[in-house]
Amino acid sequence: MPLTADILVALVALLHAYILVMEMFLWEKATGRRFSGFDAKTARDTAAMAANQGLYNGFLAAGLVWGLIADDPTGFAAQVFFLSCVVIAGFYGAVTANRRILFAQALPGALALSAVLVAHY
Repeated sequence: MPLTADILVALVALLHAYILVMEMFLWEKATGRRFSGFDAKTARDTAAMAANQGLYNGFLAAGLVWGLIADDPTGFAAQVFFLSCVVIAGFYGAVTANRRILFAQALPGALALSAVLVAHY
């Protein structure tokens, strides 16, 4: 189970690194507009906000990578903390922005968090 947990944590970290790239670097390009569903004007008008969100997603990814490479108890604690942040942010995003965030962010985070907890106890 520890290997499964590590794989799920790594996948969530990769997801958030992907979101960072989309929001910080590709937001106004065709790829970023498909990601957001925004037209060119809306993407241009929201680019600074998206870059800020992308930065936060990068912090989540970095924290999860830290959790994967740090020895326990620090690694375990970092994974639980950052995955909890992912789940909370996913729920908040689903309620305030778009319901698909529940499945795209909160669900993978919750699955990874569950696996980490099961592997640890």
